[in-house]
Amino acid sequence: MAGPMGRMMAGGGPDQRSMDFKVSGKRLIAQFKPERLTICLLLFCVVVSVGLNVVGPKILGKATDLVFAGIIGRQMPAGATKEQVLDSMRARGRGQIADMLRSTDFTPGKGIDFGAVGNVLLLAVGTFLVAGLLMAVATRMVNRAVNRTMYRLREDVQAKLSRLPLSYFDKRQRGEVLSRATNDIDNIGQTLQQSMGQLINSVLTIIGVLAMMFWVSWLLALVALVTVPLSFVIATRVGKRSQPHFVQQWRTTGKLNAHIEEMYTGHTLVKVFGRQDESAKQFAEQNDALYEAGFKAQFNSGVMQPLMMFVSNLNYVLVAVVGGLRVASGALSIGDVQAFIQYSRQFSMPLTQVASMANLVQSGVASAERIFELLDAEEQEADPLPTAKPDGLSGRVELEKVRGRVELENISFRYDPEKPLIESLSLKAEPGHTVAIVGPTGAGKTTLVNLLMRFYEVSGGRITLDGVDIATMSRDELRSGIGMVLQDTWLFGGTIAENIAYGASREVTRGEIEEAARAAHADRFVRTLPDGYDTVIDDEGTGVSAGEKQLITIARAFLSDPTILVLDEATSSVDTRTEVLIQKAMAKLAHGRTSFVIAHRLSTIRDADTILVMENGAIVEQGAHADLLAADGAYARLYKAQFAQAVAEVD
Repeated sequence: MAGPMGRMMAGGGPDQRSMDFKVSGKRLIAQFKPERLTICLLLFCVVVSVGLNVVGPKILGKATDLVFAGIIGRQMPAGATKEQVLDSMRARGRGQIADMLRSTDFTPGKGIDFGAVGNVLLLAVGTFLVAGLLMAVATRMVNRAVNRTMYRLREDVQAKLSRLPLSYFDKRQRGEVLSRATNDIDNIGQTLQQSMGQLINSVLTIIGVLAMMFWVSWLLALVALVTVPLSFVIATRVGKRSQPHFVQQWRTTGKLNAHIEEMYTGHTLVKVFGRQDESAKQFAEQNDALYEAGFKAQFNSGVMQPLMMFVSNLNYVLVAVVGGLRVASGALSIGDVQAFIQYSRQFSMPLTQVASMANLVQSGVASAERIFELLDAEEQEADPLPTAKPDGLSGRVELEKVRGRVELENISFRYDPEKPLIESLSLKAEPGHTVAIVGPTGAGKTTLVNLLMRFYEVSGGRITLDGVDIATMSRDELRSGIGMVLQDTWLFGGTIAENIAYGASREVTRGEIEEAARAAHADRFVRTLPDGYDTVIDDEGTGVSAGEKQLITIARAFLSDPTILVLDEATSSVDTRTEVLIQKAMAKLAHGRTSFVIAHRLSTIRDADTILVMENGAIVEQGAHADLLAADGAYARLYKAQFAQAVAEVD
């Protein structure tokens, strides 16, 4: 889409790296290291189960031989030996039949020994029953290992998200990041649940069956192996064709999720600006892209199973023909050939299963790579350790009591290394003083606050709190003393009381919550709601106005009892009367505290101790309200633009 909306929704920049299947696959397997004991028990159960399943056809072949020997023996004259009967048949010109019966252990004149047949069948039933029970235990072990591994992987992703810098989220769509933390992890879990145990079972079955096949007849085993290279070529070719499509499928899923999340969150704006058709068009484009990628991935991988079935049937024909000739020559018994045909099926079936699971495995590894890409993302700089350094200096400074003296010493910052934003900026804020920051949009006002909160790190210079460089403090300690109210309100699903209490670092009483609400002038409107402070709102704040949401967030800041107060257009959504009341309350709250106020409405910062006027990342003026008006500079122009209805000329 060429328009502004298309550019806004464009994604995929960070995700265009091609996939390394082997590296991602090995790394995914390495996630199971903590489950070594479970994996060992799983392998034991599978090995024994596969061993019993492999022995089963040989046991059934013995039953077939007993039945066939009884049928043949009943037709032979009693009293003679087996060798005598065969010699007699050769003497009568029936040597070919005699050769075929040579491998049959029959007794002339004796029919089917049903007791022996029954015992063999009971042994076979017991063998398959124990094999099934062990496989059930193995399945439970698979579920345990996979679920616990996914549990840890989710924890790792959550912990990683908390360590990522703000710049990571600024460069990515929120829905795309959420897709990795939800869809991709779920896909990995489902893939492992469906394929892990089956893959182990199939590989061990191939090994066990192959050993039994060589034991029964090395010639037939070699015949059966003729089709293995063909199977390998098919699996390799199809896998290479389908893998890029699986990568594209999950990449497109992330983009589509991002678009849906943005359109749902901003559905009001979409309707206001009449962008429904454009949004629906982009959804259709991305949905078509997902359909194409998913169809190609599933089609290419789906071709594998019928091709492998064809190879399996080809193998069956070869074994049946060669096995029949071996029986006719007397080299093998009918029971051995029957067992071998079962083994050939058991041999080709796991090959087919492994091949058919290739689409699952490829899809899971594609998702795993997206998760590992997130886990490998560059993190924000770690907090200094509290341990002492060899030179005697402490790695991390901890303030016993924060007074609130903030100083910016010749700081510089740039989002893009090639584009400077703030250069050589210095200012001081004494404890208890209110510093107002004004200026045109894009001047760097909010960036200044982000640097103070260490959401971003300065490129040059330093910021100190009570004389201590904030880079030597832990972020938690720094932010615990700062209360912040943003222009964009954020509420979570819960009661109003819980939303206000979110600002406290300790358990607070209902009385303290109500006191904070009264200080922010939110108590009156809260009590008019159906359930008062127990009224439940969702994360969109449905049921309360934008101004009321702002009051709730201001009450949250009151309750945090901060040493430093940051207000970024905090009163932009309230009416003029409430704004005046809040300013009075803020003056009371700011007593003895350092306050930074970012404002566009200059009426809210007349009483500030220091007003900073910023333009293009630099402070062009600073001083008190009256002094700046008298100077008739940038601040005076801004003031006149708002209150004297003059034409403002902003450089």
